[in-house]
Amino acid sequence: MIRSITLICSLLILATKLSLASVDFDTYFEHKTLRVDYLLGGNANEQTIFLQDLKKEAIWGGTTINLVDTFDYGNYRFKLIDKASGVLLYSRGFGSLFQEWQSTPEAKTLNRSYYQVNVMPFPKNKAQFIVEYRNRDGVFEKLFEYEIDPGNYFILEETAMEVKHSKLMGNGNANSSIDVAFIAEGYTQEEMEKFRADVERVAGYVLNVEPFKSYANRFNIYALESVSEESGPDIPGKQIYKNTVLHSNFYTFDSERYLTTSDLKTMHDIAANVPYDHIFVLINTEKYGGAGIYNYYTSCSSDHKLSREVASHEFGHGFVGLADEYYTSGVSVEDFYNLEVEPWEPNITTLIDFESKWKNMLDEGIVTPTPRTEIYAEKVGLFEGGGYMSKGIYSPVQDCKMKSNNKDEFCPVCQKSGEKMIRFTIGE
Repeated sequence: MIRSITLICSLLILATKLSLASVDFDTYFEHKTLRVDYLLGGNANEQTIFLQDLKKEAIWGGTTINLVDTFDYGNYRFKLIDKASGVLLYSRGFGSLFQEWQSTPEAKTLNRSYYQVNVMPFPKNKAQFIVEYRNRDGVFEKLFEYEIDPGNYFILEETAMEVKHSKLMGNGNANSSIDVAFIAEGYTQEEMEKFRADVERVAGYVLNVEPFKSYANRFNIYALESVSEESGPDIPGKQIYKNTVLHSNFYTFDSERYLTTSDLKTMHDIAANVPYDHIFVLINTEKYGGAGIYNYYTSCSSDHKLSREVASHEFGHGFVGLADEYYTSGVSVEDFYNLEVEPWEPNITTLIDFESKWKNMLDEGIVTPTPRTEIYAEKVGLFEGGGYMSKGIYSPVQDCKMKSNNKDEFCPVCQKSGEKMIRFTIGE
């Protein structure tokens, strides 16, 4: 009986691998982008999706090799399934400000919606677009489904919003490189020379840290000069409001340092001028802050003395899918993690499924849980505290870029996760 079960499991794994291998890009896709825009709304206990627009954009800058997501990251994911054959053509996990907002006290008394955009290669034939969310038990459930007919004349094929842009770093092919679109936010027309210099500096902050440093020649850095009427973002807590292209603001969810934009529509309109795997919103301010929304964007203050540390930390969130490892700083969310479920982020664990995390990176004989003492200061272990919680969640080291601004590098676990994401994105 055991042999039969083992054989069945082996056949299922083989079938899955063959299915993934059969997704030939040129068979199923044009070298253009399908963009699906929708509103994701609800409250603390429920959510729904309202379709907004379908768009066909001129450039596909993503990989043509690794089309199906293998990480199982994100609180949401979308799939594109070939209608005729049932083949899974493309999938990606992602995060959302809406899901974070659901964990705030406000969500218990109010309904809100957040604009969302999913991008994927444009299918040649009819396909089923599906959005799923990860429930409190860690299981994905279907939230929305819609048939994509590539011949539908209601799919908008408009010229991208015209924004002056340039490639500042890199010369690799877009489909086998990591293309990062830096968008100017809170920069006036007169400040665009400053913006280009800021992009080179902040991109350098990220690319000077491992694992990105070892793959720096595989990054293409674009500067998109989106013009704002006024300099700087909104600072609601100080009653400062600016007219900017992406309407960014501090005090997201009433957290002063949380610097975000909810205008994903305009952000993607701007980014459509260049090939991109990730969007980096560079915000013209000396005030400390930033954000990283997995598989959406990274944002960072341009000119704070800690922007170097913030840029790489937030890129760890936005591009790699890393979790915050701190547990003493104040945050606006409540009960963000279910301690009965293994978190999807690779650098924290509830011990429900530690085997899938960094257990194989522990030195032989290391004490677990590992005490936060000097003897283990540079060791990979199992340190209680992380994910905004002091109890029940564990992180790999005592300090890391994902915990504080005191470290110049990511820990070995975060570096390994980052390298996996890099190699997946460049098609290796």
